[in-house]
Amino acid sequence: MAVLAIVLLLVAAYLLGSIPTGYLVAKWLKGIDIRQHGSGGTGATNVLRTVGKGAAIAVLAIDLLKGLLAVLLVAAVWPTFAALLPEAAAWQPWLTMLAGLMALVGHSKSVWINFTGGKSAASGLGVLIGLAWPVALGAAAAFAITLALSRMVSLGSIAAAIATVVLMVVTGQPLPYAVLGTLGAVYVILRHRSNIDRMLAGTEPRLGQQPSNLS
Repeated sequence: MAVLAIVLLLVAAYLLGSIPTGYLVAKWLKGIDIRQHGSGGTGATNVLRTVGKGAAIAVLAIDLLKGLLAVLLVAAVWPTFAALLPEAAAWQPWLTMLAGLMALVGHSKSVWINFTGGKSAASGLGVLIGLAWPVALGAAAAFAITLALSRMVSLGSIAAAIATVVLMVVTGQPLPYAVLGTLGAVYVILRHRSNIDRMLAGTEPRLGQQPSNLS
C-alpha cells in the first residue's frame, strides 16, 4: 500500500505540473498553438510576447499554483496514510521532494502536448513557496534584480535557480529540500540551454523584444 500511495501521489504531482496553461490560454484567446510562435515555449514569457500582458499574468499565477499544489498535496494526504503506517511518517520530506520534481518535469514535458512545455521556472517557484517561503522570496528577489539590470527573463530565471541552491544552504533547510532545490535548479538551467547559447552569441531577446527564432 505504501508503494501504491507513493506512486499515486507522484503521478498526481506530475499531472498537476503537466497542465499546459500557456498552450490552453493561447488556444482559447487567439486560436493559435503557442509552440509555433515566439520562442516556442508555453510559459508566461512567451505568452506575454504572443498573447498579451493579462494572459501572461494569468499563466504565471496558474503555473505557480501548480507547483504549490503538488507540494501541498503531499502535506495534505500523507499524514493520513502515515497514521495507518507510523514508520512512513519520516518519508514525507523525501516524498515532497519527489513530488516537487515531478511537477517541474510535468510542466516542461507535458503528456497533453506531446511532452513539450515551458522552462519550469514559475512552477519551480511555486514548489519553493510550498517548501520554504524565505527561499522562494530570495529567489524571486534574485530574479527581479537580474531582470531589472539585464531585461532578460531567461537570465533572471537562471539567477533565481542559482540563488535557490545558495539560500537552501544558508537558511538551513532540511536535506530533502536542499536536494530538491539543487536538482530543480540544475533542471531549470538545463531547460535554458538555448537561451544561454543566445546570450553568449548576443542574440537573446530582452523583455519587450520578439525572439528571432524558436528555442
